[in-house]
Amino acid sequence: MAVEDTSKPVVVAEEANPNPTDHPIDRYHEEGDDAEEGEIAGGETDGDESSKSAVPQSHPLEHSWTFWFDNPSVKLKQATWGSSLRSVFTFSTVEEFWSLFNNMKGPSKLAGGADFYCFKQNIEPKWEDPICANGGKWTMNFPKEKSDKPWLYTLLALIGEQFDHGDEICGAVVNVRGKQERISIWTKNASNEAAQVSIGRQWKEFIDYNNSIGFIIHEDAKKLDRGAKSAYTA
Repeated sequence: MAVEDTSKPVVVAEEANPNPTDHPIDRYHEEGDDAEEGEIAGGETDGDESSKSAVPQSHPLEHSWTFWFDNPSVKLKQATWGSSLRSVFTFSTVEEFWSLFNNMKGPSKLAGGADFYCFKQNIEPKWEDPICANGGKWTMNFPKEKSDKPWLYTLLALIGEQFDHGDEICGAVVNVRGKQERISIWTKNASNEAAQVSIGRQWKEFIDYNNSIGFIIHEDAKKLDRGAKSAYTA
């Protein structure tokens, strides 16, 4: 399913951000109108057919997706990993995605230490989640402030169901760190080598990424931390 921006993009003026750890969608809904839900702004209320025809049609996605955010300033104060992770918004149509994305800060605008996720609804971006527990992740590395476009293309490939083994995918995350930014795709079943390798190769094609990427199994990462080796490469 190709995901196109079928709604008029919302242009958000750049402004100084006094709090760099705000959520990526910190300005969402600030400039909304006072129309009631389902009401067409400026439209007639007499049930005229011309008014009904002005209602834009929505384009449902195959899955609903949830954005999650891990605030770096809160993480420093928490003893347990994941306790600062918060769901931000769940979307299920093309129009909802673009309304959110056009009001988001890209990875290059997020504070160092931030983690921003987009996972299928009802899957938490944690190793302990039953759907993620037996999986792993592919990871791409980018220089500082160079991941905005790859992040968008990754999201479009996910929600547009562009992967042959899309059912194996849990979601994606962008990690903003001091000298680089990382994007990872999490999958469900690390033992399914054919599916994992297919996902890695297709992802590289979608992003036009030329470097080799590795697949780390979550269980190995939990036991070995940074010493975990790639189970597969693409």
